[in-house]
Amino acid sequence: MRKFIEKVENNEHLLFDEMETVSKDLFNEQTESGHIADFLVALSKKGETAHEVAALASVMKSYAVPMNAPKGVYMDNCGTGGDGVNTFNISTTTAFVLAGAGVSIAKHGNRKVSSAAGSSDVLEELGIPLDYSPEEALDLLGREGIAFLFAPSVHPRLKRIGVIRKQIGKPTIFNLVGPLTNPVPLNSQFTGINRPDFIMEYAAVLRMLGRKRAIVVSGAGGMDEASLAGQNSFVLLDKGDLIPFALTAEDVGLDYAPLSAIRGGSVKENAVILKAILRGQRGPHFDTVVFNAGIGLFASGHAVTIQEGVEMAKDSILSGRAMQKLEAVVESGQQMRQKAVAK
Repeated sequence: MRKFIEKVENNEHLLFDEMETVSKDLFNEQTESGHIADFLVALSKKGETAHEVAALASVMKSYAVPMNAPKGVYMDNCGTGGDGVNTFNISTTTAFVLAGAGVSIAKHGNRKVSSAAGSSDVLEELGIPLDYSPEEALDLLGREGIAFLFAPSVHPRLKRIGVIRKQIGKPTIFNLVGPLTNPVPLNSQFTGINRPDFIMEYAAVLRMLGRKRAIVVSGAGGMDEASLAGQNSFVLLDKGDLIPFALTAEDVGLDYAPLSAIRGGSVKENAVILKAILRGQRGPHFDTVVFNAGIGLFASGHAVTIQEGVEMAKDSILSGRAMQKLEAVVESGQQMRQKAVAK
């Protein structure tokens, strides 16, 4: 491990095979925690490459709990996090909107690591349990077209890494690989990073990992979501081609709003915001979600254009279908708890 730390500290990139070797060491209980922290910090300072990210994602996914998903077309809209903007839980809210519009969402998420309230923290606040077994999660995905996969449950080897990441307190390569390690086989993906200089490489990673169609966004103002606050940079992966483009909210009929308009708060506050949006409360929170859901619908192939996707997203909310998805998942969680108590 030490030789790879030194190589990275010397600003040298690792080959795919080298990163595979290091990745196995990262998940090895015998590897010293200090060495893991040193490596992650050094890699972050150097700047990760597409091959390094893809190699770690491949190894991490190989260690995941097997998820024998029924045949279907599945999508994830998990971002990398760590953008430091402290917004409300945009991608979690968007997941319900996408499901309400007919997309099968296998949403991979975690508790807060470098944000104020992670997706799993908010789901728990809403009454959605995090301890679904793989079978229960897949059953929910089949019945409702949406399921949430709690990263520590499907990636048991992450427990020790999570402690080290909290000690580091800053984004690491694990922020980048999080959206790439969903154990459910994904056909499409909409994900974001707060590094506009890395979106082409990140899209290349998705191509290496076998996605047929995907969109990567780096949002205005440093967001890892599409933002209302200016021009957003994207790369579309479509049948192996990587196509860059840019878009503002105004381009698809939505209003500009500064980042301050979509700040989040505590877990409780973010849960209140999420429910208000799904009830149709208009404003920057609503527009941010329909913007991102519209892009997700385009990424999944459900919409021909992002503009059409935005209109479909609005309909998912205003028709009540998005809220129905939330209510169904909450009810499923309550039934699961009741069964556990009955045993």
